[in-house]
Amino acid sequence: MKAQLYALRTTSLFGISAGSGSPVICLHGITANAHVFEPIVRLLADDHHVVSIDQRGHGRSGRPGGYEADHYAEDVVALVEHLASGPAILLGHSLGARNALVAAVRRSELVRGVVAVDFTPFIEPQVFDDLEARVNGGDRVFADVADIEAYLTQRYPRLPRDAIQRRARYGYGEAVGGFRPLADPGAMSQTATGLRASLEGVVRAIDRPTVLVRGARSKLVSPTAWTRTRELRPDLTAVEIDDADHYVPEEQPNAIAALVRRVAGT
Repeated sequence: MKAQLYALRTTSLFGISAGSGSPVICLHGITANAHVFEPIVRLLADDHHVVSIDQRGHGRSGRPGGYEADHYAEDVVALVEHLASGPAILLGHSLGARNALVAAVRRSELVRGVVAVDFTPFIEPQVFDDLEARVNGGDRVFADVADIEAYLTQRYPRLPRDAIQRRARYGYGEAVGGFRPLADPGAMSQTATGLRASLEGVVRAIDRPTVLVRGARSKLVSPTAWTRTRELRPDLTAVEIDDADHYVPEEQPNAIAALVRRVAGT
């Protein structure tokens, strides 16, 4: 797996990649990083050039300012243009799902299809309140890696051990007194606020092959939000993944890779 920095017209994005062929771009959720998709990158690399990035404000990518949906989506567009092998399949989780959908509407000719995991219109305000509290609560100093892993295990109780280890290894950097998240706290605060913007018009407008995914135990996308989204676009493929909560790509990577192949026809 190759690591590199992509110097784009919008900002610099750190990414990991593997394979060759038609591109698949992986977009993580808020506070996460490119490495959360490592198992999926490996699963798809036989047939695709898979690129997983740290989105702006996260990990080792740039902090250019501007953390609304349009800013993130323009980074995705710039990356597809930079790769010059599109159109690309966009695989996004949570924040990344929102960004993938927006990018597909903005520049549909650059997008072959979208797999949007566990982020839909109609998410309730209280859910966003709880999300902001979790995001802001994670910005603190940790004594060591074991302290980080203990925190992540409590915060993400269904994540496999290797997923916890990846988040701990790649999502934190040395700081005074220990380790601190690489995700910029100001950027995370602005990003969390921006997630509240209505996504209804985007989902109504999308015209690329799209698979909407929900973890059956998700606390972010409620059954009500899921039902309303399916009623909004009954023509889109909608899949619920059993034995998964919000963090479907890390809990059920094989299922998500299969959905990407379904969109790709491979």
